[in-house]
Amino acid sequence: MGWVALGLGAVLVVALLYWQLIIAEGAYLGRRVVTLLYDWSARVYDRIKQFDPGYEQWFLGLPLSRALALVPDPLILDVATGTGRLARTLFRQQGFHGRLIGLDLSRRMLREAVKATEPWADRIIYLWRSAGRLPFPDDTFDAVSCLEALEFMPSAEQVLFEMLRVLRPGGLLMTTNRIGKDARLLPGRAYSEQAFEGLLRATGFEMVRTQPWQEDYDLIWARKAGVGEPVGLRRLEDILRCPGCGERLYRETDSLVCAQDAHRYPIAADGVIEMQ
Repeated sequence: MGWVALGLGAVLVVALLYWQLIIAEGAYLGRRVVTLLYDWSARVYDRIKQFDPGYEQWFLGLPLSRALALVPDPLILDVATGTGRLARTLFRQQGFHGRLIGLDLSRRMLREAVKATEPWADRIIYLWRSAGRLPFPDDTFDAVSCLEALEFMPSAEQVLFEMLRVLRPGGLLMTTNRIGKDARLLPGRAYSEQAFEGLLRATGFEMVRTQPWQEDYDLIWARKAGVGEPVGLRRLEDILRCPGCGERLYRETDSLVCAQDAHRYPIAADGVIEMQ
C-alpha cells in the first residue's frame, strides 16, 4: 500500500505541475513565474508555437492593415508582443506604413523579437515593461493588440482598462479569448464568449465582434467609444511617460530620463528600452 500511495502521490504531483506550468503557464503562481517560463522558452518559442506565415497574414496582418487603411501612418501598441509575431506579419502587408511599439515583461522574448523584426527596425520600438500600468498618456494609439496573453496576467480587467485608456476615441482593439478544452482548466482566467464580450463593453469598448480563429482562441475586435482624430507620426519623447510619476522623458545617449525626478531608463545595446 505504501508504494501504491507513493505512486499515486507522484502522479498527482506531475499532473499538478503540468497544469500549473504547461496549461496555465504559471498564471496562478505569480507574475515572476510566468515571466521566468517565457524567458526559458524564448529561443525555441516560435518552434513550439509553429506559427504559419500564411495563416498569420490571413487572420492578423491583412485584416488589421485593412482596418487601418484610412488612418495615415497609424501608431500601434502590441501588448505582450513576445517574439514580434504581430509586427512580422503586419509590416509585410503592402500599403501599411505605420509604426509599432511592442511591450513585454520577458526580456529574452524581446531579445528574440528584435532579431526577428530587424528588417523593420526603424519602425518598431520595444519596451521591457508590464502591462498593468502602461507608460503612455490617454488617447495615444490608433490601435492596440494583445494576443494569447490576457489569461496569464494578474488582472485581465486591469490590462483591458489600460488598453482602453491609451487608445484614442474610435481606436481599434484586437485581442483574444481563451476557449477549448483547456479553458475549463483556467478558472477565473478564461471567459465564455458572452462573458468576455460583456467585459469589453463594460470596460468601455463598442462594436465588439468575436471571430473564430484557433482551436484554443477566438479573435476579438472592438473599438473605443467615441470619435477621435488619427494619432499619426509622433516622437517617442512625446508619448512615452515615466512609469513612476507620469512625467515626460527626455533622451540622452543611452537612456531616457524623467524630467521630474531624473530617474533613468536604459536603452540597451539591442535597442530595448528597459522600464522595469
